Amino acid sequence: MRHSREEKLAAFGRLLDVLDRLRVECPWDRKQTNESLRPNTIEETFELCDALLRDDTKEICKELGDVLMHVCFYALIGQEKDHFDIADICNHQADKLIFRHPHVYGEVKAETAEKVLENWEQIKLKEKDGNKTVLSGVPSSLPSLIKAYRIQDKARNVGFDWEERDDVWKKVREELDELEAELKRGDKERSTAELGDFLFSVINAARLYHLNPDNALEHTNQKFIRRFNFVEAHSIRQGKPLTEMTLEEMDQLWEEAKKMEREDNHQTQEI
Repeated sequence: MRHSREEKLAAFGRLLDVLDRLRVECPWDRKQTNESLRPNTIEETFELCDALLRDDTKEICKELGDVLMHVCFYALIGQEKDHFDIADICNHQADKLIFRHPHVYGEVKAETAEKVLENWEQIKLKEKDGNKTVLSGVPSSLPSLIKAYRIQDKARNVGFDWEERDDVWKKVREELDELEAELKRGDKERSTAELGDFLFSVINAARLYHLNPDNALEHTNQKFIRRFNFVEAHSIRQGKPLTEMTLEEMDQLWEEAKKMEREDNHQTQEI
């Protein structure tokens, strides 16, 4: 569905009008602050991420609306304090995008997405209100897996990276060997450190091969959940709790779940 520019602006204005009224007339909306909204914002963001992973168009639209509402709500609070309003937010973002896209709005050449990202990081370092160092722009509160990817990506954008991506596998194997050695020694603290190094190297490899490790891990999480639920459902139907099943019995059901997934995938491809 496509709407005209006028329809889009009208819809955005309608949302702002609704929030203005709720802020005055609704007891719950009236008492909200930046601090009280923050946990809800985090939850809404994760719900959007879940919908994006499922590629659920209807849910994506719904969750985007929830996130947009939060953006507008924070803007309203900022307006009440005479700090900023939604126009300031939009104009600041538009100005930033124009400044960081000189290959579109200026004379700079960038023929590939990789070159655009490299320019982006260099431009950010030159901004008056930009990051003072290359890695200072990585939020400290990011989940560790995503943070590792962003750290490596930012370093890459200023030239600190492997010359040949295949060379990363030597590093992965080296870190795995060091982890195994520490595990055999039984030193938990050093084993933890080596585990971190190993995971960091695997994430680095994923980045070099243009794979998103966070998405990959979440897909595996969901796959495990589906298969484990299958095993549990069959154990319930058999009247035998999982705790009373042997590992061999559970493995058999697990293989059945895998087989069903392969058959479903095959049928989907044929359709």
